[in-house]
Amino acid sequence: MSDIPENLHYTEEHEYVKPVDDSTVTIGITDYAQGELGDVVYVDLPEVGSNFAPMDVFGTIEAVKAVSELFSPVAGEVVEINQAIEGDPGIVNRDPYGEGWMIKIRLEGADALSTLMSAADYAQHIGE
Repeated sequence: MSDIPENLHYTEEHEYVKPVDDSTVTIGITDYAQGELGDVVYVDLPEVGSNFAPMDVFGTIEAVKAVSELFSPVAGEVVEINQAIEGDPGIVNRDPYGEGWMIKIRLEGADALSTLMSAADYAQHIGE
């Protein structure tokens, strides 16, 4: 059974959004996603200052089993990337909701999170 924290927002593509403050969020992949991918061996992240619209591809994640695109759940500007996962991509497997985060985005629009799934909705989406 996957870990699905109640305080996060989710996408159908298995990204999570964790509010940092009123204008910034942390984005990563869910526990379910990392489990499906298997051992993560490489993560390609954007540069700070990059701008994305909702569902734009912001990077890729490569695992032993597959390479997958990473989708931005929200519109905004990248204000920080997790450089730790560039040197140790396995952090994504070990701690997807903590040290395995990928990017932080400054949100565009006050209702940016309203289109995302709740923990209960995401659990239903993945069949748990």
